[in-house]
Amino acid sequence: MHVNKVEICGVNTSELNVLTNKEMRKLFDRIYQGDLSAREEFIQGNLRLVLSVIQRFNKRGENVDDLFQVGCIGLIKAIDNFDLSQNVKFSTYAVPMIIGEIRRYLRDNNSIRVSRSLRDIAYKALQIRDQLINKKSKEPTVSEIAKVLDIPKEDVVFALDAIQDPISLFEPIFHDGGDAIYVMDQVSDDKNDDSVWLEGIALRESMRQLNDREKLILNLRFYEGKTQMEVASEIGISQAQVSRLEKNALRHMRKLM
Repeated sequence: MHVNKVEICGVNTSELNVLTNKEMRKLFDRIYQGDLSAREEFIQGNLRLVLSVIQRFNKRGENVDDLFQVGCIGLIKAIDNFDLSQNVKFSTYAVPMIIGEIRRYLRDNNSIRVSRSLRDIAYKALQIRDQLINKKSKEPTVSEIAKVLDIPKEDVVFALDAIQDPISLFEPIFHDGGDAIYVMDQVSDDKNDDSVWLEGIALRESMRQLNDREKLILNLRFYEGKTQMEVASEIGISQAQVSRLEKNALRHMRKLM
């Protein structure tokens, strides 16, 4: 993506004006009165803000004209929702709106398809998040967002994870002129290190030292996920006996390991 090109969507970016805060406040007064020419002037005076935002996405290979247009939609939404009484700079309010609009566009056009219902939950969660930040001036927890949406917090987490942008394991994250370091070089595999391998051997050896009943109980409880009551019913003893045998077996294994 070439963000530095002079013309984007027919707009000569080298000639874009930048409005001062004082000029923007005057234009807002006219916009609130329904002056469409003031609205157009305000948009034109903030296109450089959109241009600066889309540079954050310059490594995605997206069409710069498309991103610029989407960014302008975010800018217009920011203008429509901005409240002068909050004593916040317009750029401070507008930048997250523009970024959010671009991210939504990228998610919806992602090659990895996410169900519509999941996207709806995620977008609602993001909207609630923004509302809570504006209201409380701090980042809300997942539980707070879930409470407003009246859904389990696990659903919120799952939905937000589903719309995260994927990253290639072969994307370089550092390069000093020599060999590049890629994402995959920084990803650890906790399942294949020596400690896990040795623990597996120790676990199997300690299991061999148990009697047949203890082995059966541990297998049913921890490998098949059955409750003590289910184990008791299956092998014909009481739940209290299962509990006692289980504790004794685990205590014995700890000593051996």
